[in-house]
Parts: sequence; structure tokens; C-alpha cells
Amino acid sequence: MPTTPSAQYSLTIRVEIDHKPGMLGQVASAIGKAGGVIGAVDLVEVGDDTLLRDITVDATDQGHWDAITGAIDALEGARVVDTTDRTFLLHVGGKIEQHNKSSLRTRDDLSMAYTPGVARVCMAIHEDRDKAFQYTIKRNTVAVVSDGTAVLGLGDIGPEASMPVMEGKCMLFKEFAGVDAFPIVLSTKDPDEIVETVRRIAPGFGGINLEDISAPRCFEIEDRLKAELDIPVFHDDQHGTAIVVLAALLNACKLTGRDLMDLKVLVTGLGAAGVAVTKILQAAGVRDIIGADSKGLVSTDRSDYADGSMNAIKRWYAETSNPQKISGPPVNALDGCDLFIGLSGARIFPAEALQAMNKDAMVFAMANPNPEVAPEEAAPYARIIATGRSDYPNQINNVLAFPGVFRGALDVRARQITEEMKMAAARAIAQIVNDAEVREDYIIPSVFNRDVAPAVAAAVADEARASGAAAVIDNTIGFAAGDRATLA
Repeated sequence: MPTTPSAQYSLTIRVEIDHKPGMLGQVASAIGKAGGVIGAVDLVEVGDDTLLRDITVDATDQGHWDAITGAIDALEGARVVDTTDRTFLLHVGGKIEQHNKSSLRTRDDLSMAYTPGVARVCMAIHEDRDKAFQYTIKRNTVAVVSDGTAVLGLGDIGPEASMPVMEGKCMLFKEFAGVDAFPIVLSTKDPDEIVETVRRIAPGFGGINLEDISAPRCFEIEDRLKAELDIPVFHDDQHGTAIVVLAALLNACKLTGRDLMDLKVLVTGLGAAGVAVTKILQAAGVRDIIGADSKGLVSTDRSDYADGSMNAIKRWYAETSNPQKISGPPVNALDGCDLFIGLSGARIFPAEALQAMNKDAMVFAMANPNPEVAPEEAAPYARIIATGRSDYPNQINNVLAFPGVFRGALDVRARQITEEMKMAAARAIAQIVNDAEVREDYIIPSVFNRDVAPAVAAAVADEARASGAAAVIDNTIGFAAGDRATLA
């Protein structure tokens, strides 16, 4: 759980306070002593003897709310009337909605937008299927598809419960790259059914973003859809994470004077993200990688490899990594490591174990909300520390990648998102932090840096054109279109 107050546990507390000098100060002091952080204070109602105020307070977790409201109620002359969970309030009715681009004010408007005029547009597409990219939302729309089996760190919570995450993903697509995205959650875990469903809905979309589908099924589903569809298919849990990790690593190596080919890397957690991170690092030139799953370090000497019970992805991993065939728990592989990448769970070894790493060690502890090793505890042993959290420097966040990747792919109608396009995206993100700016606490740009998505989109589009993955030179939407949200 968070150790400092956070907006995710923000509470609006309606408090009735005696109408006399100093009372608001006493309430504020009580909240502060209870560990809450006050945001806005709004006056709701003034009575003869009392005032009604709404006070917004950030807490560390839901249990902390009781301590804060209890501290207020303990004051003479103050009473908590009601509380509102601001995170839940933001989600009421969902977070996205559809808007019409064209007005319908007259009969002429209706005759062009719908019948009878629409018939001519339908027939134009019937005669040339590619015209769907010109005359429908297909050109700028992505399906965010999930079965709810690997949602955040919550696990298999089902399709309905995954919807708030998928809606959030759609918000990020629109906000950062002007891509219209729609959540599609499926009530099946069967790979055949998922592939068939996505294949059947694909005509209405320009791209497919797979989300929160558990490993190892996610690998098969993505591979099959990429083979069957002529639009980009991208599993963000894999490739978004991999792109941003590589971007951070490029700058970390620049700062520490390292070459990718000389690195020794330990990766813990070999689900979708861990495998994809390993693949992109190998493609970038890293030769010495060791991976660990829940059973320990993976190698061809492990018993489940020998007896054939190791799944196909792990078998690939065993055969392409851990050249020294180190065995046992992850801590056994830290000796002489340059980079630790955590994609597993909290506190998998004591921070002191990091002292076995090489000088100027790099630690990317990305488990969220609780990293594999706490940044404060890792600091004496590592020169560069990155996490998946927003309240520490160097947040490795997929939002730096996927909006721009899809923007670039859609703009040139790429048929797929290739490994080279992913590498181009990683380099573009890294280059946002120039040589004069890069430092230990700034190896990756902020998720709110509005230069990132356009740079990624341009790099992805350029690579698609150069490699022949683009179907057109320019789909004429990009970041300048008037039908997009303005990016300030």
C-alpha cells in the first residue's frame, strides 16, 4: 500500500462546524495530525450557528479515512456529516462517451449523414473495401480488448470488473494521441473464441490493442491475430512495457557509460511483460540475460525443462538466456549484474542483496504499487532507480508508448507493428531527454510531456514507410486534425 497520501485515496469530507473563529483551523490541524493532506476547502452552507464545508483530503489507504474522520469527530464543535470517495465519483456512469462530429440541424444534414445520401457512400466502400479507411471511423479507431484475466495486479477479476481499466486506457488514447478507442470486454477465456471474436469485429477498427490477458494465452492470441488480420495488433502489457523499459535503459546506459552488448541483466517475473522486455533487450543487443519465475531462475538445467512440463514460452526463455545456467532463487544471479528489472512482486529479496551488483548499478523495480525493492532501501546500492509508480522519479509507464505507437501506425495505415517500429518508438522516447538533461533521477520523460506522443508517432510512421509496412504515405489525421482534442 502507499506510504504517503495519494489522490487515489482522495476523500471529500462534509463537515458541520460551529460558526465561530478558529474552528476551521482546528479541523485542519486535526486532519494534519491524522496524516491527511488537505486539498480544496469549499463553503457549502452558512447557518446561524454552524457552517457546512466540503474538505478534500488525500489519505494513504481506505483504512486511513477512519483515522481522519475520527480525528474530526473528536473535536468539540465539529461533526462529519458525509464522505465521498472521489475516485469512485470520477467513475460514475463511466469515463468516456461518444460525440457526433457533424451536426444534424436540418433535413439536408440528415439526408447526407443518413438515408438517402449514405447509400452512395456504402456502395463506394462495397466497390473498394479500403475506402472504409477514408469514409468511416475505422481510420482512427482502436478496439481495447480484454477478457479480464490479468487486470493490473488484481488478477482474474472478470470482464465487467476490467471495464474501468479499459475505459481509462481509452481516455489515454484520446488525450495523448487523439485516437478514438473503445473498450471491448469478452466473457470468455478460450483463445479460440477470443481470436474468432476479434477477427469478426475487426472490420470496424483500424487497430486492436490487447489488454490484461493472462500469460501464456496472451502470446498465442496475439500471434494468431497478427497472422489473420490486416490491421495492427498490439498487446500493450507486453510491448508497451518493453518499449518504455528500453527507452529508460538507453539513457541509463548513456549516463553510466555502458554498452548494451556488455550488460548482464536479471529479469524477475516472466509473464507477458517479462518475456517482451527480454525480447526487445535481446533485439537491441543485450546478450547476457537471466530470468526468474515463481520457481526460481530459468535454465535448460531446471527439472521442469528436462521433464517437458515447462510451457513453450518458458522453454524458449531457457534456451535463449542464462548462459551460465545459474540456478536457485533470483538473488543468486545478482552477482556481477549491471541491471535488475523487476516485473514480479514486492520485496523478493532484501535491498542489501543489491550490493553484489556491479558499480553504478541500475535497478528498475516495477512491481506496482509495491516494488520488488523499496527505492529508499535500494539507494545506497544503485546509481539509477526506476519504478512503475508516479510518486518516485523515473516512472516507467506504458502511456509513454502506446498512444504514439498507434497514432503513427494509423497515420500510415500500417498493417502491423513490427519489432523495428517498437525499437524506433523506444529511441524516440529516450531522445526526448537530451544529453544536457539526462541525470540519475531523469532518464525517462514525464507521462505528461506532450512532446512524447508526436515524437513516437513520427518515428513509428517513418519506420513503417521505410520497411514497407505502411499501406499509405499519410492517413492525414495525425496531431493537426481539427476533429481531435487539442494537446496543450
